[in-house]
Amino acid sequence: MHDARAKTLISADDLAGRLKAGSQVVVLHVRDEDTGKPIEGGVIPGAISVYLASDFSGPPTKAGGKRPLPDVATFEANARKWGVKPDSLVVVYDDTSGAQASRAWWTFRWGGFDNVRILDGGIVAWKAAGLPLADAPSNAHGGGSVTLTAGHMPTIEADEAQAIARTGVLLDARGKAGYVGEADKPNTGHIPGALLAPSAGNIGPDGLFKSFDDLRASFAKMGADGSMPVAVYCGSGNAAAHAVAALFAAGVTAPLYVGSWSAWSADPSRPVAQGPEPD
Repeated sequence: MHDARAKTLISADDLAGRLKAGSQVVVLHVRDEDTGKPIEGGVIPGAISVYLASDFSGPPTKAGGKRPLPDVATFEANARKWGVKPDSLVVVYDDTSGAQASRAWWTFRWGGFDNVRILDGGIVAWKAAGLPLADAPSNAHGGGSVTLTAGHMPTIEADEAQAIARTGVLLDARGKAGYVGEADKPNTGHIPGALLAPSAGNIGPDGLFKSFDDLRASFAKMGADGSMPVAVYCGSGNAAAHAVAALFAAGVTAPLYVGSWSAWSADPSRPVAQGPEPD
C-alpha cells in the first residue's frame, strides 16, 4: 500500500488483527445524528457510537452552514470520553457511503491528531470479510488524555472558494443532481467555475477506495494534481471530507470549504450557476 494511502485508510483485516492483538485502538461508529434508533445489522465489537451533529460539529448557522467546525475544547473532551490517548489509533467507519466517517477523520486531523484512519469499505467490508459483529455499540469508557488544538487541516471560506474556482480547481463532491440544480429554485446549483466531482467516483466497484494510481489519474484529469490550488466543497462538508480523504490517499493536500453549499446558498449576494457546465 502506498504510504499516502496507508496514512488515510485501514483495511478490515488489518483492523481485525490489531484488535485481536490488543493494540490501543479506539473504534468509532459514526452516524449523522442521534435519532435514538438502534444500529441495525451489528457493529464492530468494541465500537463506540458517535454523531456528526453533536460530536464533530458546532451548532448550525447561516454563515457557518449546516455542519460548522466544533469548539475544539468540546471536541477534545469528547475524544477523551471515548478513551483516545496520544498513542491511540483511532479508526472511524460508518454504514453508509463513508462520507460521515471521512468527516470524523478530517475533524480529528483538524484537531491535530494524525493517527486516525478510515475503515476502507466501512461496515460492508468488515461483514464481507466474515469478521465478528456485536449486537450494539459499546459505552464510552473515558480515560482518554489526548490534547487537541484547532487548525491543523487547511480550510477556506466563501471568498477563497470563489477565487479558487476562477484560478485553480474547485471540486464539488455532491452528486450530479445537486450540482445541476433546479431551474425554479434559484438557490440550487453550484459555485460558478466549480467542477463536478462526486465523492462516489473515488470508490471502486468493490466498495473500497480506488488505488493510489487510479485516484491520482482521476484527479489529474481534472487538474487536481497539486500543480495549482485545489479545494473541495459539497452540501454541508461531509462528502467533501470524503473527497479530501481520497485526495490525501492520492498524495494531494486540499482545503475543505467547511460551510460548503449550505453556507454559500444562504448568502443572497453569492452567484449561483446551474446546469451541467462549470459556468
